[in-house]
Amino acid sequence: MSVKVNALDHLVINVADVARSAEWYHRVLGMEIRVSEPGPGKPKRTSLMFGNQKINVRPLGADKAEWFTADHVAAGSDDLCFLTSSPPEQVVAHLRACGVAIEEGPGPRQGARGTLRSVYCRDPDGSLIEISSYEGEAE
Repeated sequence: MSVKVNALDHLVINVADVARSAEWYHRVLGMEIRVSEPGPGKPKRTSLMFGNQKINVRPLGADKAEWFTADHVAAGSDDLCFLTSSPPEQVVAHLRACGVAIEEGPGPRQGARGTLRSVYCRDPDGSLIEISSYEGEAE
């Protein structure tokens, strides 16, 4: 019997400042911030909710015994692509209004389901953030 995955449930980003990063993802990408307590004696955890997915926001230096994670962690080492129904021109205008520098785009890129129109920026730690819409799917 083989195993075949069919979706991504969540991922973890490592950040220098959880509050700063959570606020950026909320303000710039519209994600909902949720803070939870995983259990007695464990520190609160911050998650960013969007669609049917979430991003767990792990502070650099968190105790690996309390937060099971990758062997090599570094803030700013992520490269994430998010889908939107907004056209690229609206993404550009929104990023500018938020004071976020555009690294590249809009331009065509190859996504999982075909051609994307992508705009690139960086989060507070320097991770590359791609905001994309599939051709013909933007409102």
